[in-house]
Amino acid sequence: QMETEGRPDGTRPEGFDTYLDYIRDQYADHPNARFSEHECQEMDREFLQFYHRRISWLALREFANALRDADHTLALMDMVAAHSPDPAWTESHEQHRSYVLFHRTQAAALAELQETGPAAAIEAINRGIEQIQAAMQRGESLGLAEQQPDEVAQLEQLKEWFREEFRLGRTLQEQLSDAVANEDYERAARLRDTIAKRSPP
Repeated sequence: QMETEGRPDGTRPEGFDTYLDYIRDQYADHPNARFSEHECQEMDREFLQFYHRRISWLALREFANALRDADHTLALMDMVAAHSPDPAWTESHEQHRSYVLFHRTQAAALAELQETGPAAAIEAINRGIEQIQAAMQRGESLGLAEQQPDEVAQLEQLKEWFREEFRLGRTLQEQLSDAVANEDYERAARLRDTIAKRSPP
């Protein structure tokens, strides 16, 4: 059993909602400090708990909750990168960043499909693909092995399924990107105006 709010095991580490919140408080004024062995163990414990709940949310089609837990895991990874005492420990987490982003993108796209529509879902996938590609480049710079090369392909397949299922062409944002790439700046300006008018205030 897992709690649906806060930490999945229902505990409040050191009185905080999650161990991440506690660590943020402890290290807010110590940007160059390194985690102790105990802190590393507690971070790993929270990584595992949020992984299991994220998978459960995806299976239950609770996409907003899956998105929230993916963001928590990414924030844990950022704290590891900032305060890890051991490069090997950093890499053991960083190698999974693209996988977490893959789950996050799936959740974001399907949440957008439910709440806004297929065009917004496609845009969520495009943003996610960019983030995954950036994570892969970051991994390469750290000397990590190639990270889940099929993830982008799977998201591209999901995007094309949305297009076929809902009979959509290129989204406005995609058309804008095409216009900029082709140096068609007049069309790009018109598309920006259209996007701005459709965006919520």
